[in-house]
Amino acid sequence: MKILAFGASNSANSINQTFSYFTANLFHHSQVETIDLNDFECPIYSPQRQKEGFPTPIIRFYEKMENADLIVLSFAEYNGSYTSAFKNIFDWLSTYKSITFENFHFLLMSTSPGARGGISVLETALDRFPKHGAKIHGSFSLPYFHDNFCDKEKTLKEPYLSSLLDTIRGVNESMENLNKVFNS
Repeated sequence: MKILAFGASNSANSINQTFSYFTANLFHHSQVETIDLNDFECPIYSPQRQKEGFPTPIIRFYEKMENADLIVLSFAEYNGSYTSAFKNIFDWLSTYKSITFENFHFLLMSTSPGARGGISVLETALDRFPKHGAKIHGSFSLPYFHDNFCDKEKTLKEPYLSSLLDTIRGVNESMENLNKVFNS
């Protein structure tokens, strides 16, 4: 399985980037590609700019998603919603392809230094992404990132690790069931 992993933040020290990379590498027998939103920066979306054509970074970003069997995406939460870096890419993508995430498979996550773990932005994405054709196979929110992620061991503390592994098992089962349907 080809997995694309990224954090929906342009922060140089993004904990969501760290969390998405960590999670993607928990999937066994998978090829993981990680990307950074900073590599896909483009002008702020506007209908006038769209008339000038789509920025190359948006086309490259879409192609990365298109080539993945599963996208592991962890959201940073700014003021209860998407970061401006992700929202701009999302705005461009939604005009590049009308059904933006058609047949794209996602594990959606969030984390933050606080108690809510970015749950507001995750709930927004869980509501919005399917309206753009996304297939959501699981979701996970990690509160208190700095207390629950051990940098030295590159792992999560219990019970969060067990809960995340359960989520991954559910995603694997869901993806395997899809493969059976398509291959029969």
